[in-house]
Amino acid sequence: MSLCITHSTPYKGLFVLVIIFVALEYFLNTVSDTRAAIFNTTRSSYFEKTSPFSYSPLLKTLLFKNELKNATNYTLPSHHSSKYLINISSYEYIVTVPPFLLENVTSTYVSNSLEQSGSNDIYRYDNKSTIIQEIAASSTSIPPCPDISQYLYGRVQIVKYPVPSVQSLEHRFDWLQPGGHWAPPHCMAEKKVAVVVPFRCRGEHLLLFLQHMHPFLKKQQLDYTIFVVEQDGDGPFNRAMLMNVGYKEALKQRDFDCFIFHDIDLLPEDDRNLYSCPEQPRHMSVAVDIFSYKLPYPAIFGGVSAISTDHFKLLNGFSNSFWGWGGEDDDMSNRIRYHHLYISRYPITIARYTMLSHKKDKPNPNRYDVLRKGQKMFDTDGLSNLSYELVRKKQKLLYTWVLVKLKPTKTS
Repeated sequence: MSLCITHSTPYKGLFVLVIIFVALEYFLNTVSDTRAAIFNTTRSSYFEKTSPFSYSPLLKTLLFKNELKNATNYTLPSHHSSKYLINISSYEYIVTVPPFLLENVTSTYVSNSLEQSGSNDIYRYDNKSTIIQEIAASSTSIPPCPDISQYLYGRVQIVKYPVPSVQSLEHRFDWLQPGGHWAPPHCMAEKKVAVVVPFRCRGEHLLLFLQHMHPFLKKQQLDYTIFVVEQDGDGPFNRAMLMNVGYKEALKQRDFDCFIFHDIDLLPEDDRNLYSCPEQPRHMSVAVDIFSYKLPYPAIFGGVSAISTDHFKLLNGFSNSFWGWGGEDDDMSNRIRYHHLYISRYPITIARYTMLSHKKDKPNPNRYDVLRKGQKMFDTDGLSNLSYELVRKKQKLLYTWVLVKLKPTKTS
């Protein structure tokens, strides 16, 4: 019996070592997968076409048919490599590291100033202009604004009730300039940002949106203007065409560098989600509450997006051919790939949004056919053939109102 025990000891030791190595491998893989999930950087197997979450039906044959061939044609510049968490995937989008993660900006839910102001006045911090404007200006010239505002605190409160009145918002935000414009008074923002909101029959949503966004954008020390582009009449809604109109009308007013195209029912939950234009088009509404804060599919570009003026011109804007709900954002995603650009995103821990409840629009039954023809019309369908009648344009205190009648284009 003792002889059997003696001879079996080495085998038992070897068996224990094997178990230890297997456990370590499992643990390390689990940590790696968890980190990838947190930063929305998944392995290539997640994007395989056999996965039910890999893509929407609209993109099955269009967006991904040449992904492996095109993925090898792009490498990140060496001086930008530190900005990215992971290299381009086979589906060509990148997850960028927000600057505040590199500079140790606090992630407190609310600031001490907000906590001390009381629950009945959550915007007291933003209305105290002396707090925002306490920036030393000893020289005669205006210094540039810092890359990261010192007024960012992370999670912000989402207020859905009660719906404010126009008068209360105008009194609360008396620091605004006509047209829904504000710029830091004691520093020069690097870029001029236009926030374009397609709109029709969403009065309560508009008031909640303005209540949330003006303090949000001001804390980021942006030079910004909000444009509400309303479609006149009761015909099918054309979201993409309204965003093209917003781009055109905004540039008539000012030389904007950056455009944020924003659905009115989406409210950002984290003020570190910077409303600026990066080197690549950015999909901003990565994690929405109604989708359990998960990305529905890799190539999505709907909801809220940021595109530089130069890139939007290169892309020929959005397609004008999508009347009714759906399809235009997938077409834009395809345009981005067609022009060898890439969708960038912040991590899902930052790019979080709450969606205001509303009645869902009926999907456009022709959106699949329009999307299939999209690649043949990139150069002819968009800004190049945009047709509309400007009914009225007025600079209200809270926003610039653009009322238009849309005209069907030849390609639609």
